[in-house]
Amino acid sequence: MYTSFYNLKEKPFNLTPSPRFLYLGETHKEALALLTYGVMERKGFILLTGEVGTGKTTVVQTLLGDLDSSVKYVSLSNPTLSAKDFLFYVASGLGLKTKFESKGSFLIHFENFLQTLLHQQQNVLLIVDEAQKLSLTLLEEIRLLSNMETADEKLINIFLVGQPELNQKLRNDKCRPLLQRISIRYHINPLSVIETEAYIKTRLKVAGSRDTKIFSKEVIRAIHKYAQGYPRMINCLLYTSPSPRDLSTSRMPSSA
Repeated sequence: MYTSFYNLKEKPFNLTPSPRFLYLGETHKEALALLTYGVMERKGFILLTGEVGTGKTTVVQTLLGDLDSSVKYVSLSNPTLSAKDFLFYVASGLGLKTKFESKGSFLIHFENFLQTLLHQQQNVLLIVDEAQKLSLTLLEEIRLLSNMETADEKLINIFLVGQPELNQKLRNDKCRPLLQRISIRYHINPLSVIETEAYIKTRLKVAGSRDTKIFSKEVIRAIHKYAQGYPRMINCLLYTSPSPRDLSTSRMPSSA
């Protein structure tokens, strides 16, 4: 309804992520820079955390979109798998489709496979999203994969991406060997008021708006207060606004 009211080509605040509407706040830019550095320098384990809706997945998708052909990657967004299925998923995602009679046989072939990729100047990346859902058993399997290295370099980079509960899980005594292997950790913070305004204006511009002042400063501050700076919540608030008039007044709709 408000697309025609404001002469927009499309809805600017859809709940489905789209790279065309990309906006990165300072904390997102820092996270992206660290992840990029981690891949290129083969830093091994990296931990990225953030509350629900802060844009962790957006940062990861931006990273993957920027990688060149020298990086082979596999991304797992549903880590509630058995250890066997997890290993098969990773191997298959990287192009190793051979069936194995035992876990030991798999690990031998997988390490040789990674060695071959290294000699071909290929960099290997495993990303586990929603990593707070990982079982302790699967976390141990991931740690064992990280043991694959030469005297000088890691054969595989592993990024664990999840909510803050992941930190608590990693403090479990059983995860101590894994925790010691994490070389870089970063926590994504919500957007500031200024960044919230830039985020909203960016999405409006991409959607076709020529008016950068659809929202008053008072409305921007109200949106930031209700959404607490979380991009997903900003989208939810504006996506569900009941009328164009509500969007441009200094009061938030009652549904917020």
